[in-house]
This record gives sequence, C-alpha cells and structure tokens, in this order.
Amino acid sequence: MTLQQYVKKGSFYKAVVEDGSDLIFVVDYTGDICYHNDSVKETLGYRSKSLIGKNFFDFVLPASLDELRVRFRQSQKRAYTEKVEFQFLCADRSYRFLEFNAINLKHREGMDGFILDCRDITQRKRDAEELVRLQKAKEQFLANISHEIRTPINGIAGMAGLLGQNPSTEEREAYLNAIKHSAENLKVIINDILDLAAIDSGKLRFEKIAFNFTDMVPSLIGTFAYQAKEKKLTLDYSIDEKLNRILLGDPVRLNQILINLISNAVKFTHAGAIHIHCALERQQNDDCWVRIEVRDTGVGIPEEKLNTIFESFSQADASVTRRYGGSGLGLTIVKQLVDLQRGLITVKSEEQHGSTFIVLLPYTIGKASTPPQSTAGAKNVIDSKQIKDLFILLVEDNDINRLYAKSILKNWHCQVDIAENGLVAIEKVKNNFYDVVLMDVQMPVMDGYEATRAIRLMDMPKNATPIVALTANATKRDVEKCLAAGMNDYLPKPFTPDDLYRKLVDELKIKPAPRPDPEVKPMEKSNKFDLTYLRSISNNNEDFITEMIQTFVQSMPGIVTEMDACLEEKNWEKLGKLAHQIKPSFTLLGIHDLRPVILFIEENGKNKSNLGELPTVTRDFIEACKGLVNDFIKELAAT
Repeated sequence: MTLQQYVKKGSFYKAVVEDGSDLIFVVDYTGDICYHNDSVKETLGYRSKSLIGKNFFDFVLPASLDELRVRFRQSQKRAYTEKVEFQFLCADRSYRFLEFNAINLKHREGMDGFILDCRDITQRKRDAEELVRLQKAKEQFLANISHEIRTPINGIAGMAGLLGQNPSTEEREAYLNAIKHSAENLKVIINDILDLAAIDSGKLRFEKIAFNFTDMVPSLIGTFAYQAKEKKLTLDYSIDEKLNRILLGDPVRLNQILINLISNAVKFTHAGAIHIHCALERQQNDDCWVRIEVRDTGVGIPEEKLNTIFESFSQADASVTRRYGGSGLGLTIVKQLVDLQRGLITVKSEEQHGSTFIVLLPYTIGKASTPPQSTAGAKNVIDSKQIKDLFILLVEDNDINRLYAKSILKNWHCQVDIAENGLVAIEKVKNNFYDVVLMDVQMPVMDGYEATRAIRLMDMPKNATPIVALTANATKRDVEKCLAAGMNDYLPKPFTPDDLYRKLVDELKIKPAPRPDPEVKPMEKSNKFDLTYLRSISNNNEDFITEMIQTFVQSMPGIVTEMDACLEEKNWEKLGKLAHQIKPSFTLLGIHDLRPVILFIEENGKNKSNLGELPTVTRDFIEACKGLVNDFIKELAAT
C-alpha cells in the first residue's frame, strides 16, 4: 500500500487519533462530550467511551470553571484557539493539569462544537512550581548569606576601629578576640560556599588512604567537648569493636561529614544529649559498609521539611540562619559528599524531640600491615633558623593578605620584597636574586600565571627560582593550571604560619642560597628598546603592540612635564610616585637601559635621599624619554 492509499483509506486516523498520546475530545458548545479517544484511560483513568454523553465542565476544577467557560465562549468566535490550561478530574478523584488546542467545527463543518486536542502538562506545572520554590529558596539563602557575611565583616571593621582608639590592655585583648571570632565565622561560611562550588563543578577528588575509626572519632568528638559543656549537653560516642581495623578511603571527607552533622547537633540542641554511634553494617569479601548515626535531643525538623533539608539554599526554616548563624549549606555538602562516595544518608526527626542522621558509607578493608594515616595533620615545630635570611619575593595585590604574609616572614627574619602585581614581579626578578617567589594568582595588570610564564622565559640562571602559587582556588584543575604555567607548587588560602613553614621547609626544602655578586654596568644614554617580551606575551599581536606603543607615546610627554614640575617644586615624594607609575611600561616595552634610572628616582624620591644627585639624574632621564618618544614615533611611522 502506497502512502497516498494509506491516507485515502484513513488508516492514519487510528494511529494519530485513536492510539495517539494526546487526549482527543469532541464536544459541543455546551460542553457535552460526543467522543473521546482511548488515551483518557492511560492519562485520566477512565474506561473507553465512558465519558461520552457527560458534560466536560462537570470534570473541571470548580475554582477555574468560570474562567474556562469564558475561554469556551471566546473560542466560538475563532477558527482555532491555542494553549488553554485547566485542571481535569481523574478517575482516582485527583486533578491533572491539561492544556488544549481547540479546532472550531463551526468554521470548518458548520457545526456548533470543538475538537479539543489535550495534552497532560502536570509535570510541566510541577516543574514550574518547583522552579519558583527553588528560586524563592535561593533568594532567601542569598539574603541570609549576605547577612551572615556582613555580620562578621562589620564586627571586624568595628573592632579594628576601636583598636585605633588607644584601648586598655584588657579592652585590646577583648577586641582582638572578637576579631578572631568574627574571622573564623566568616571563614566557615566562605569555605562552605567554596566546597559546594567545588562539588557542583565536579572538581572534588577523593583519596584512598588508610585510617581507623577508633583513632579518628575520639579526637574529632573532643573538638566539640567545650561547646557541649558550655551548653550543659552530654556528648558521647560508641564504636563497634568490629570497626577496630584498617579501612581504605578518604578520612578527610569523612571528617567533613561528621563535623557538619555533629556541629548541627550541638547547634540545635539546647538540653539533653548527643550520641554518635559507628558500627559495621555488613561485610562482603574485602568491602564493607559502615553505619554512622548522629542522634540528638534538639529542636527537630518538621515532617514537611524532611524532603528538602539536603537541598542547596534550603533550611528547615527561613529563620534558622538568623537564629543560629551559618551558611545553611552544611547538610547539602554532607549529602553530596555521601553520594559521591556511593553512600546513603537518611534522617528521622520529630519536632521538639530531636533528630537522627544515619550515614552508610562503603570502604575497602585494608591489610593489617597498612599503617593508618593521621587526618588531623601534626603541627610543625617552627624552627626559624631553618628559614632565617631567606630572600623572598611576595607578589600579592591585597593589602591585608600582603601584610599578613609579610608579618609572618618578618617574624622568621626573612628578607621580604613586595610586588603588587605580576608586571612589577617580573621587574623585581630581573633585578634581584630570590630564594623563592610567593605568587598570588588573581591580580590586576598581570596575573600570576602570565607573570610566571614570563619569568620562566627569561634567559637567566635565576629561572630556577621556585615559584609557589598562593591561591584560594585549590581544585585539581587550578593546581594543574599553576603547574602548567611553570610554578613549582601551590599553597591554598587561607594559610596558617604552620602551612607556609611546612611548604617552604619540609616540602620544597628551600634554604638561603649565596647571593650572586651584583653586576655593575656603566649607565649608557640609549634610547633603544626591545619589543621581544611584548611580542611574547601578546603572541605577536601587532594591533596590541601598536596600541601599547601609542599609549606610551601619548602619556609620556605629560608625565615628564609633571616630573619637571616636581623638580622645580622640590616635590620629591610625588617624583618618586611618578617613577613608580611608569616603571611597568618600561619593562613591558623592553627599555632596559633606563630601568635602573627609574628605580633610582623612585627610591630616592620616596625616601628623600641623594637630593644632590637626584635632580641631575631626573633631568637626564627626562631628556632620554623625549628622545625615546621620538624613536617610538618613527617606529609607528615605519609600520
């Protein structure tokens, strides 16, 4: 049978109308049902032909009936009506969302009736409602989190202001403790957000190292002992004897799960007890499942909220964050950490009677000879003699971070040089020898990746200088990016003095190296420049190179005029600032001969020193710059 014969015979009618997935109704203008196909059984639960002779409007949700009647009357004036939503009563007495397109038979056949092509849109409506709910939850979360972030920041700013008002020793200690407490709260919130981001982006890695529950759990419980005692809560634990064995897995992530669950239990329990129980659920060959229960007698969770407490941006109550603090992401992180390890987490709770969180996690059973590894990480004894006299370049654009790191290094009697961005760092490395460079990654002007690549391209013995990335983004991908740029290692932010010491001394084994004799070169008055570096960082982008030269040509005359005025006014400090301002441009454009002169003007202007020599050197520099501008103009004309 040909396709034309198939159509002529009407065989497609059964395939499309009778057996199709859409619900087809034929109704008159009053709503009486003259026909419906068999899809009503699958979707609405009614038997074949059982609705014929009944009125369509009798099955419509009463609350929307008037609106649907209006749409029916409007449809009588049109040949075709699209997307009319309503709710239809099913055989099980529930309602489903339907949407019809109506063909008006009056316009086609001269009869008062419609063919209603209906589709089940219940899932679509549920998805839309869920989207609205999640959006509202997200907005509530953002409002809460902004409040939680602002609170410690305001505390830190306020206490810092009070510290500047000559407080007494007791007040000073109280203010410092308040700043430390606020900073810790802020760090918890930020870490939660970063952890969730790492999990959601798939950048979280799980280790497989040896550990023992009987070693790990007691010390972890001990960290909450003071908080529990302060609230007069009983905090205890029990560990199945069968768990006294070596397991292979990720104890750090297990720690994170337990810390979140126990922290919540302490936070939401005002009287009574908290108990942690760990047991071997089952074992099969070399694999086993561990069951962890965290029970409390706290405020509990409403039954209707139990299905949403593990979602991002959700808590049992919108006021929870305001009352108890935190990010509201703890249980979300726990759920995802458990899921990613192929585990299971459930919760039982009753309002005002407490909650029980049950976690099941799979682990491989280790051999008896496998030594367990500490998850806490023992504190290093910092021996400043090991690190004394290291010559370190600290590349950091943030004033607070810079002050923090510099203060640590100064306390260890290191010699510290500072660079505010990658471009300044390159210049420093060209002119000095360093034992190590601590390189921030995200900076203005030039970031840490670009700066590191440029340093590694330098044809100098000090290329071997170790470069350690300082980064808040310590995911696997970020670390690989740092290493690919030429960095030797990385140190996640925020770091402690112990972290920095361990990285420099224990891991990289950096020691003070003999200082090379400084090269003494006669200063030549040359207006030559070298665009090799500019070409390398721009991948020979001629438009970019031309733009950089044009910017230099346009800005230099004004700057040297200002420098000349500084000489007349003897404003040495401003002179030094102007030299500092133009210094990166000279590095970028490869004006090597004048770079030592700029450094001389910058340092002596800032320190108001060598004032007998400074004016002469500056005037010579101004003249050299004028000649340099002419050379660049010729270069532009040639291109």
